[in-house]
Amino acid sequence: MNVLTEAARDNAAWCDLMCRAHGRPGAFTGRAWTNPVRTPPFYPDAVTLSPDATAADVLGGIDAGTGATVKDSFAVLDLPGFDVLFEAQWIHRAAPAAAGMPWEVVRDPATLAGWERACFAGEVTDLFPPALLTEATIVYDRVNAHGAVLTATGPAVGVSNVFGPDPWPGVLATAAALFPGRPLVGYETDPEPALHHGFTTIGPLRVWLKP
Repeated sequence: MNVLTEAARDNAAWCDLMCRAHGRPGAFTGRAWTNPVRTPPFYPDAVTLSPDATAADVLGGIDAGTGATVKDSFAVLDLPGFDVLFEAQWIHRAAPAAAGMPWEVVRDPATLAGWERACFAGEVTDLFPPALLTEATIVYDRVNAHGAVLTATGPAVGVSNVFGPDPWPGVLATAAALFPGRPLVGYETDPEPALHHGFTTIGPLRVWLKP
């Protein structure tokens, strides 16, 4: 499995974890992860896992009506009736060396609620249920209002939901402390800040929306 496919699969696993925490589990095939019911806000109804995935691979497993979203992990799909919601770049970094102070791991619902308020500037609540704490590694720097989610579903560690004014040094220090020797993957609509901290772009992705 190449690193781009690994990044897509880790991201799909994170989407599935979020959906399961909300009582809405999805399903995996060789080409896509799909969810037959509408997923939580900001999370897609389908994620492609292979550049060979077709529109039928994703649309057959979701409610393809108004509001449906598809994460086209390799930016190759043609989805008639859908609009491009946004485009982004997958990013990858070799395993960071230990440096700096790692952030705390969120372990209780009250701290998770504080993390969520910081992540979304108080505009979103109850998106991250406490059930996530048993399967994802949610990390937090309360003093500087930095945070991220780390998912270790394969050889690489997925990095998502990164927030704060200058979060990447803390992300790297925390990943190095918690998952030593493991490379990092993720995606960003603006990858430039991550590129300044040793990441490289490895391919485009596209998220589609049914208006």
